[in-house]
Amino acid sequence: MITEAVEEYLEAIYKMSLEEGPVIAARLAERMDVSPPTAADMLRRLTEAGFIKVSRKKGVRLTAKGREMAETLVRRHRLWERFLTDVLGFDWDQVHEEACKLEHAISDQVEEKLAAMLGDPETCPHGHPIPGSKAARQPSRDKPLSDLCVGDEAVIAKVVEEEPKLLQYLASLGLLPDAHISIKEIAPFKGPLLVQVAGAQYALGQEVASKIMVRSA
Repeated sequence: MITEAVEEYLEAIYKMSLEEGPVIAARLAERMDVSPPTAADMLRRLTEAGFIKVSRKKGVRLTAKGREMAETLVRRHRLWERFLTDVLGFDWDQVHEEACKLEHAISDQVEEKLAAMLGDPETCPHGHPIPGSKAARQPSRDKPLSDLCVGDEAVIAKVVEEEPKLLQYLASLGLLPDAHISIKEIAPFKGPLLVQVAGAQYALGQEVASKIMVRSA
């Protein structure tokens, strides 16, 4: 039986593989906020169901069957996020948890009509590509804002973490997807970056800057 817990693990493995490369079981347990034995038990169940393969060298990998289900879940999640922001007027820091609830209770037909009603969007409100869209099929050339140098200019592509307080903070500074940003100064010894966006300048810590992915302007 495919439970919500199974779906959430598949979704997490999919996202981690894109963000970090090989998925390590211990990191997955941290991501799911469970103990290593609990994660190990779920990985065993997913392996038996044919959703994943696990090896010491390559870590946890989705099979074709597992990837298909994970992409479906992520697609539905990000479509719901778009609906919540674009149609219902939610702020982008409010939609992740709501979409987590809705993604499990939707049929293929509803998903299709939802996408059509939204105009087949390419990304979620946080800038992540929606599986099945053109954006998801293109190789990513995004890099962390923290990798830029003084004088560099870029466009914000996405925010890696959908943590509400972080999103609220970035929104208050105008650091949203598609915003043009330039680096004015970088303090020595991995100090804050002084960035300019929409004519205003702000100091960003390296940790925050590392969670903002940018593309060439």
